[in-house]
Amino acid sequence: MSTEATHYGRLTRYLHWAMAVLFAWQFASAGAHAWLEDTAVEAFLWASHKPLGLLLMLLAIVRVVWGVLDRGHRPPAVNAWASLGHLALYLLMIAVPAVALIRQYGSGRAFEPFGIPLMSGFEGEIEWMTAIGSNFHGLFGWVLLVLVVGHVAMALWHRHVGNPEVMSRITGRGID
Repeated sequence: MSTEATHYGRLTRYLHWAMAVLFAWQFASAGAHAWLEDTAVEAFLWASHKPLGLLLMLLAIVRVVWGVLDRGHRPPAVNAWASLGHLALYLLMIAVPAVALIRQYGSGRAFEPFGIPLMSGFEGEIEWMTAIGSNFHGLFGWVLLVLVVGHVAMALWHRHVGNPEVMSRITGRGID
């Protein structure tokens, strides 16, 4: 079997690990917002939550597109459960920030992530849009965190108990 068939390529690995770091920051900021409200830690972390959420959604879309384009050079799924878990992760990586963007737009407030004017804002509010974000952003986000923790747990299980080769697919150890 070729190296490409047993391991993910560099772009996939770079995107995976960059997003892992950004998600760790994102979940830390959400945790600080929930449990350390009105502290310096919350102020420091929370300021980046919205822009990084948008960046993560864009990176998830890039990963989906790249995954489709690169599907012939990727290792096969370990099993159907792994495929379903990854599908759920990708759906939530896009849905969580998408419902937040819907809420942001519906709020009428401007949104300029990284200084780029994305939404100019307007007077008033579109209640159904803010309700979607208010009802689902946090819920989906915490479900995503549970899936991420499960993903990490399964990766560690494979590394130490199951098949260590599974972990090397995304770490790149032993290739290149």
